[in-house]
Amino acid sequence: MSPVQRPKPRPPARPLQQCLGEIKSQWQQQGSLGALWQAWPQLAGPQLAPHCRPLELRGRTLVVGAAQPQWLQALRYSRHQLLAVLQSRGFAIQALHLVQQDMPEAVEPFSQELERNWLQHPSRQSAGMATCPSCQSPAPAGELQRWGRCALCLRQDSSVFAPPPGWTGENNPAPEADRDGLKDRSDGKSTRG
Repeated sequence: MSPVQRPKPRPPARPLQQCLGEIKSQWQQQGSLGALWQAWPQLAGPQLAPHCRPLELRGRTLVVGAAQPQWLQALRYSRHQLLAVLQSRGFAIQALHLVQQDMPEAVEPFSQELERNWLQHPSRQSAGMATCPSCQSPAPAGELQRWGRCALCLRQDSSVFAPPPGWTGENNPAPEADRDGLKDRSDGKSTRG
């Protein structure tokens, strides 16, 4: 009988702050795409940086995308200067590959416009909402007009969901009168002669 093989024990859990610190240090290492992203505004300059950005690092070739043809042309004219700046800052890049690629406009994460849009979003509006008088929770105004309370409070009231008269507890209710008002017999024949 062979012994049971158990997996190697996992290393102990580390604090999130330590993990984030390691990720940040790897991100900022010279030669990484993350470091290029962070330093791009200083590397490309104030005219080019908003319109082009590093997309990929293929070995020692940096792929840079430009949003529009005129910015791609400007990038081509300044290719040698940009390559010299990258190499002087310690990036081991030997060539630039320039491509045109549609890029969304960069948005400041905490801009006033973003905050205003968030506050005006329909999901943030309380239109048509009121407070349930029973449980004090928000509820659609239509529910409160119809039932006088929210659907959750209505559901908790067992008398609302009592079975209708004549319910036998099976899948179908008890036989009712036919359209002429005469009861069906057990043999399926009508009592009409």
